[in-house]
Amino acid sequence: MVSPTITYLTDIYFGSGVARELVAIAAVYNVRRPLVVTDGPLNAIGLVGRVAPRGSVVFDAVESNPDESSVVRGVDVYRAEGCDGVIAIGGGSPIDCAKCIGVLATHAGPLRQYAMVEGGAAKITADKPPVIAVPTTAGTGSEVGRGALATFDDGAKLALISPRLIPQAAVCDPELTVGMPPLLTAATGMDAISHCVETFCSPKFNPVAEAIALDGLARASRHLLRAVRNPDDLEARCEMMMAATMGGLTFQKGLGAVHQISHPLGGLKEVRLHHGTLNAVLLPHVLRFNAGACPAKMDALAHTVGCGSGRNLPFYFEHLIAAVGLPTRLREMGVSLGQCLSVLDGVMRDHCGATNPRPVTRGDAEGVIRAAW
Repeated sequence: MVSPTITYLTDIYFGSGVARELVAIAAVYNVRRPLVVTDGPLNAIGLVGRVAPRGSVVFDAVESNPDESSVVRGVDVYRAEGCDGVIAIGGGSPIDCAKCIGVLATHAGPLRQYAMVEGGAAKITADKPPVIAVPTTAGTGSEVGRGALATFDDGAKLALISPRLIPQAAVCDPELTVGMPPLLTAATGMDAISHCVETFCSPKFNPVAEAIALDGLARASRHLLRAVRNPDDLEARCEMMMAATMGGLTFQKGLGAVHQISHPLGGLKEVRLHHGTLNAVLLPHVLRFNAGACPAKMDALAHTVGCGSGRNLPFYFEHLIAAVGLPTRLREMGVSLGQCLSVLDGVMRDHCGATNPRPVTRGDAEGVIRAAW
């Protein structure tokens, strides 16, 4: 199958206050009775009620790292209530869950058959309801991405990937992130940074994505600490949301070993590990592992963040991670080394390994995990 090298198809509504136009935006895509997919805390604080169109059906049973059962329950509500579209309001978990609900609303189950590693990309057709994504964090980029992560009943955390998973619209309003707690700001911000770094280092040819990644990294590296220290700084919030969206726009170039390892770690059932925090902890160690495979790119990244040469890059991120108050080791996240090493089979199955600048063997992955623990 021949596919285009570069594709950007998402409608992005970006700006302070743009979420107040959500009713009109939904009408553009003929969404009159949406299923609003979100999480309980956002619903409880009233944010969903403030943003969602009147008459929406709210499904707020989405946990961090959404699982297959959440998707199935959401599909049941979608069908029972006669919905005609999906609006995701929240971070990466509600947005990814909404994408999966959109698939199963019109495609036969089970969900796992649509996972990338199961050959599912070709099974996802255009026959699916419109999905509109309204991010309330600045990190995942899922609002413009072609992938969705789900944890399945057997504990595997796998990605569905298809251009048809890209939301029809992304409504990016920095006002929705004002006041976000410092640690969540830091973790989601480092998620955005990891996307920009890994996609830039991917060996796939896409200069457009590389340019976007560098600009996103520059914005995030200048404004993350400011956003953490000043939660109401709207300019910093705007820059971080743009950096997150830009990180998502680069996904088509592929990620790398940071995500190859963080995906299965995020699927652990006995301990809930935040995706962005995992990426932050792993990033310096993966940069050291990859350094010899792409030295010119490491230098370009270092120039972008202002830390001299590529050899300084891991130290720069270690200092940034500590400055924003995130853990610097996996053990600080309450997970044992044995638990971390138990995901190695999942690491070797993960699709992100294919676009790491250096091949990752099982021994390599174990070495990175041990170094990060």
